[in-house]
Amino acid sequence: MASDPPKAVPLTCHGHSRPITHLSFSSVVDDDQYYLISACKDNNPMLRDGVTGDWSLSAHSLKRKIWDTHTGECLHHLQHDHIVRAVAFPPQNRPQLVATGGAEKKLRIFDLTRSSQGATSPAASPNGGDHSGATPAYEIGPNVHGGTIKSILWGTDVNVVITAADDKVLRWWDLRSRTPAATYELEGTPGTCEIDSISSTPSLTVAAGKSAYFFSGTQPGQLLKQITTPAPIAAVALHAGQRKFVTGGSEDTWVRVFDYDKEIELDVQKGHHGPVWTVSFAPDGKLYATGSEDGTVKLWKFCSESYGLWR
Repeated sequence: MASDPPKAVPLTCHGHSRPITHLSFSSVVDDDQYYLISACKDNNPMLRDGVTGDWSLSAHSLKRKIWDTHTGECLHHLQHDHIVRAVAFPPQNRPQLVATGGAEKKLRIFDLTRSSQGATSPAASPNGGDHSGATPAYEIGPNVHGGTIKSILWGTDVNVVITAADDKVLRWWDLRSRTPAATYELEGTPGTCEIDSISSTPSLTVAAGKSAYFFSGTQPGQLLKQITTPAPIAAVALHAGQRKFVTGGSEDTWVRVFDYDKEIELDVQKGHHGPVWTVSFAPDGKLYATGSEDGTVKLWKFCSESYGLWR
């Protein structure tokens, strides 16, 4: 009987000195090129070639800043009073907005288009707007979040922002009314919260406790499926085209691949030496990246043909 083909060895990307907290791929740019950015507790965000993992740019800062990825120039400085855990940009070029959230339990929207010399975030006025700083910024839903905001997502609708907080609640915020259009209470503290960007019908994936949640990417609050996993997970990413999803363990060092429809485990990938806090698919879906407590980023091949450095 013929044996199964050997697994492709993952590419290990070094450079960070502390745990990796988040990974995100860019969209495809010229000549099928795309990029991978990693956030880490060493305060050094790193930009890499998304296919090879080769280092492109790093920036050292304890501040909240907006960077030009081509020149490395700091474009805006967003002043906050506590740790910022999440940022998100809308799917539009104008106006240039950015949403931030973190340990202050505040969801803020900054208008970078009207900033000339960097952004600040002064105390919010009673009606929700910030008026004393150089950049217009306002808070959405004052005193609503009951814990640190862990994730912020701007989906296909520019008027809706999604937050996941330590109070175990997902919220879909209508920016026009500045109130939640929908909420959903999770069974555990949320880990990753991501929009599937490689599907024509995007979905929202959330990791919490021993569950992977899959929500509609267009209908606020609409749960498509909740799948129980054999062990607690910190991260989940969906490949809708292959009907598979990948998880990262919060209490072990393993990366698991599941069948979305049959809800069964297909494979276990080993190589990290600490919990896997973040998982993300490349925009073409042919590889995925994982980031771990061990301070490394790994790229895993997710296609049968030769690809990138896998020949």
